[in-house]
Amino acid sequence: MIDAMADEPNPSPQFLPPAEPVTEFNIGDEFGTAKRNLPPAGIVLICIAAVAVIVGIFAFKERAKPQGAGSIDFIATVEVPGQNLILSAVTITLHNSGTKPLWIRTLKARLTTADGKTFDDEAASGVDLDRYAQSFPVLKENAQAALLPETKIVAEGEQKGTLVVSFPVTKQAFDERKSLTVTIQPYDQPLPVILTK
Repeated sequence: MIDAMADEPNPSPQFLPPAEPVTEFNIGDEFGTAKRNLPPAGIVLICIAAVAVIVGIFAFKERAKPQGAGSIDFIATVEVPGQNLILSAVTITLHNSGTKPLWIRTLKARLTTADGKTFDDEAASGVDLDRYAQSFPVLKENAQAALLPETKIVAEGEQKGTLVVSFPVTKQAFDERKSLTVTIQPYDQPLPVILTK
């Protein structure tokens, strides 16, 4: 039995891995803070400013613009006897400055009197225009065909037309007005076309 043990090699002393250099580790440091994880504040501010400038340029170029423009060419007004009411035939020219057809959805008018009061009215139907013109021939002066909702104006096209509106003021108050504004709201457009005289 002694011979069997002699054949077995002697266990050698245990080898330890080579010693690594000792690094300092302060357990009080917090490695999840902004100081350890973020770049310097100057670089962050420059990046934020650059993104803000790019977004601002994009927003300015892509902002909504009215698809049309135009003018109020002529206004004929008559006072309805005994009703403290005027009828006004407003002849306008509307130009489609867009690249696709402009379809008129609504036509409205706003009167601002000399004392700052405002009155709104929607345009009367085309049938009413003819009826009013028969009763009050003054409304026919320089009048065009009725401009109606659903009118289509082709790209780069122009349309002249007349709309009739009424306001509960005297003719004198209408003549002394601050402004008369016609608002044309097209379909599929966020901004209306606004004409003022």
